[in-house]
Amino acid sequence: MRIKICGIKYRDQGKFIVDIGATALGFICVPQSPRFVNAEQIKLVTEVIPKHIDKIGVFANSCVENIRNVVINSDLTGIQLHGDESVDFCISLRESLPGIEVIKALRIREIGDLEKVAIYKDYVDYLLLDAYDGQQLGGTGKTIDWQILKYLEPGILWFLAGGLRPNNIVKALIELKPSGIDLSSGVESSPGNKDLEKVTQLFEQLSQVNISK
Repeated sequence: MRIKICGIKYRDQGKFIVDIGATALGFICVPQSPRFVNAEQIKLVTEVIPKHIDKIGVFANSCVENIRNVVINSDLTGIQLHGDESVDFCISLRESLPGIEVIKALRIREIGDLEKVAIYKDYVDYLLLDAYDGQQLGGTGKTIDWQILKYLEPGILWFLAGGLRPNNIVKALIELKPSGIDLSSGVESSPGNKDLEKVTQLFEQLSQVNISK
């Protein structure tokens, strides 16, 4: 199972998180976010991270040219689209950056939102299901209604996000069986500043369940 810690801002924290067991780091490339990092800041982290670790840039309603420039200048291996990007945009992005993983985030508020899964699943590599918030696109600490996700039949690999923390991660994995998990605010002391004690607690909890899938 993939374990992605998102909103990385600092080199030493990124290195610690990878060393303790994360398989992916996420970098917020949305200027309005308190977790924003530019390509130069991302590169400071990626240059000390093993090549087999996924380095995902998170964008929202950006343009292909901007995304391409950030990817090239920061050694990202993947892109997460967290805005209102269309299927056509996903296709254009994959054509512009062959070999780069494309993840589409979908914000889930009600059961009808699961219909978006069928729209995107054939045009991206992975989906990420996050909680809906009217003010913020992500990193809100809000949890999806897990009862809704019990109706999910994705037909594609997917990350569970939204309000995950050390004290609910085992329950989430047992009930929902996602392909991967994505945490940000649930392991922070403030936006972008990871609480390494909480990160350690997370991996202690993960050691209690079979996450080899």
